[in-house]
Amino acid sequence: MATRPLLAELSERIRHVHGLPVRFESAGGVEIARRVREGAEADLLVLADGALTALEEEGHLLAGSARPLWISQVVAAVPAGAPVPVLDSESGLRSALEAARSIAYSTGPSGTALVELIGRLGFADALAGRLVQAPPGVPAGSLLASGRADLAFQQHSELMDLPGVVIAGPLPGDTAISSTFGGAVLASASRPGPALEVLDFFGSGTGSESARARGMRAVQGSKR
Repeated sequence: MATRPLLAELSERIRHVHGLPVRFESAGGVEIARRVREGAEADLLVLADGALTALEEEGHLLAGSARPLWISQVVAAVPAGAPVPVLDSESGLRSALEAARSIAYSTGPSGTALVELIGRLGFADALAGRLVQAPPGVPAGSLLASGRADLAFQQHSELMDLPGVVIAGPLPGDTAISSTFGGAVLASASRPGPALEVLDFFGSGTGSESARARGMRAVQGSKR
């Protein structure tokens, strides 16, 4: 879901510039991987790096087509009008976690990484009753706007345009969490050639500029 707005923008650009119709269907990463394993009819896949690697090892991807594209950072956010925590150090992050009554986080790799981080910080027991996982496909930030959480962690791209939400910033120093998203052509693709062209476009300068505007950064050397 973190790449949904970026993919929509790039799909529109490639349609206008190259006349190539592209349509992405976005869902949570776990759901997308399940669909692929069950034989989903599609040509191109964009997914978190770990899930993409697993699908490649299982033979679901066209050999040699997988490549990293964009890196997305996890940020913390609070409801609009609430005090914004200062996250310039680990102690600032610790203070924010201790002060929060309810902490929203997402499904997928970034949510798993956050729970692991909380464990490393020694807060697993103290915060166990305060963690609220957003359902697949639902932005953790939406729990801020609805009053179900007063601190949320999610990919920057998923939080940056949500109304009623203020981003406090990325996690500091060694606590930083980032996810790499990559693309690949499915082994069952009916149009592998055009799908590879789309991947090249995503890895181009245009794709990199769009990624920056959407709160991500391009992986160096992502173009074939």
